[in-house]
Amino acid sequence: MKSDVEELMPRLLPVECGSGTVGDLDLSGPPRNPQEYLRQVQLETSLCPEVVVAQIDPKKLRKKQTVNASVAGCHAAPVGFSPSLRWQQQQVSNFSEVRQSITRRRKHWTSQTLDDNVLMPKLTDEEGWKRFCLGEKVYLGTSSSHTDAEPDLIRRYVCLRFPTCLQSTVLMVLEILIGWFEEREFVPQLGRWLYALLACLEKPLLPEAHSSIRQLARRCAQLRSTLDSQEDDKLPALNLLICLVKNP
Repeated sequence: MKSDVEELMPRLLPVECGSGTVGDLDLSGPPRNPQEYLRQVQLETSLCPEVVVAQIDPKKLRKKQTVNASVAGCHAAPVGFSPSLRWQQQQVSNFSEVRQSITRRRKHWTSQTLDDNVLMPKLTDEEGWKRFCLGEKVYLGTSSSHTDAEPDLIRRYVCLRFPTCLQSTVLMVLEILIGWFEEREFVPQLGRWLYALLACLEKPLLPEAHSSIRQLARRCAQLRSTLDSQEDDKLPALNLLICLVKNP
């Protein structure tokens, strides 16, 4: 009796067999024409088992898995500037809980509205997004420690809008902020937005998302390599972003 795949294959790949038979096909050599190629595909499929079980030797698996995956092009952390493995695992666990919370409440947030005084920039307004996320003073370079918008309004915007946005929108704003960060120093407002946007990205990540977050990790690592002291306020935030990118 033919399997479901064998029954379906001729309908998906109709082939005129002519006078040849299955025994005439030579699977070791290249097909001589398109019809023979398609017939070889059908034959090879019919010879495959319906279920394949991988034989894995547990002894060959590493007993201790770490979260220290590499990101190509990243500057190595100076001695004493890299967080402990335990710290990294805790941050990844916390981040995972945030993502799960967003997933659970996404439907609820869809029905919520923003305050009237929160104006959303147009999707293509890059400068508008920079002003909105970072505040006028940071955007203009006149301040790096305060934001013009109330923290609660920022939190409400991230919670009510980005979890329900299309992934292309979340990624677009993320790319805008990463582009801003490439040319400027790290500020707390940027860190909060980057964390929130990363949490709103859905899995599996789009190829563009992989590229953007790796770019973010490289920038954070480059900036970390220039810090003079382990007591620098930016170090924990930079380590956190690097850690999250290495463990998406």
